[in-house]
Amino acid sequence: MSDKFQAVVIGGGPGGYVCAIRLAQLGIKTACIESRGSLGGTCLNVGCIPSKSLLHTAQIINEAKHASQLGISFGNTKIDIDGVKKNKESIVNKLTGGIQALAKARKVKVVTGNAKFLSKNQVGLEGTDEVIEFENCIIAAGSKVTKLPMFPFDDSRVMDSTDALLLDEIPKRLLVVGGGIIGLEMATIYDALGSEITMVELGGQIIPQADKDIVMPLFKKVKKQYANIFLNTKVTKMSALKKGIKVDFEGKDSPSTDTFDKVLVAVGRSPNGHDIDADKAGVEVDKSGFISTNTQMRTNVDNIFAIGDIVGQPMLAHKATHEGKVAAEVISGEKSGFD
Repeated sequence: MSDKFQAVVIGGGPGGYVCAIRLAQLGIKTACIESRGSLGGTCLNVGCIPSKSLLHTAQIINEAKHASQLGISFGNTKIDIDGVKKNKESIVNKLTGGIQALAKARKVKVVTGNAKFLSKNQVGLEGTDEVIEFENCIIAAGSKVTKLPMFPFDDSRVMDSTDALLLDEIPKRLLVVGGGIIGLEMATIYDALGSEITMVELGGQIIPQADKDIVMPLFKKVKKQYANIFLNTKVTKMSALKKGIKVDFEGKDSPSTDTFDKVLVAVGRSPNGHDIDADKAGVEVDKSGFISTNTQMRTNVDNIFAIGDIVGQPMLAHKATHEGKVAAEVISGEKSGFD
C-alpha cells in the first residue's frame, strides 16, 4: 500500500506538529508520522507537561507544609497518589487531544507507526507493508532517555525519567543520578511526596550548564532539604539485591557504597538519528545520532530537512517549534532561516 504527499514529517513532537500544521496552512498536502498513539512527542506525553503538572502538585504540598508560618494551618497533608496521577493524565490527554483536533482541522494526515527510510523519497512503517512517498521530508524524530549499559534497567527499581513519571511507587529512599534539570525536577516531586532524596552529580555543581551564581541559591535550599548531594562524584556500579539497589560511588565526600529502594537515572538524552535508517536516504548522521543542517534546516539531501533534538543542543521544545516553522516556510518557497 502506498500514499503520496508533498511533505511528510517524521515525529509528532512540538517541532514536528508545528511544522506539519504550518505546511498544511501553506496549502501543502502533509502527513505526520508518530510512533506514539497521540501527538505531542516526549514533551507533552512523558516530558515537560506531566513533569510540570507534578511540580505544581509538589509546590502546593510544600506551601501547605509551611503555611503555619503565615498563621494558617491545614493539619496533616493527605496525599492521594491515584488522584495525583489522574490529574496529571487528564492534563496530558487534554493537550494532546487539542493538538490532534488542530491537525484534523488543518487536514494533516496523522499516521501511527515507526517510520524507516526506504529511499530519499519513501518511508515505510516498521512491521507493515505500508509505503509513504513524499516530495519533501522533515525529520523530527526527537531523542530518547540515555541508558548507560552498566546500570540494571531490567530491574523496575532502576528508573528513567519516563518510569519516574508513572509514580508506581513512592520509595522511602531514592537516589537520583544526575543533577541536571530533569533530575532536580523529579527530586522535587518525590521529595514532596515523601521520599528521602540523595543526589549524585558528576560535575562540580547542580545544573552544570547554568551560571554558578544563579545555581547557588537553589543548591543551598535543596542541600538542607535532601539527605545528601554528592558533587564531583561518579556511580561506578549498581547491583540489584533483594533488599534494594546497591550503588558504588567514587568521590571525595561520598560513601563507597549505599543501598536505596529505588534509583532514578537522569543523565541526559540521546538523539534518534540512528533509529530511522537515514542512511538509506543518503542523510548523514554522526556517531552520536545527530543530523547536521544549514540555516534553512536542510540536511545534506536537498529534499530532506531535520529539526528539534535530532539536530543538536539545546534540546528544547521552543527551539524545535521555530525550526519546524522555518523548514515549512522554506519548503513552501518562502525566504526563511533559523537564527
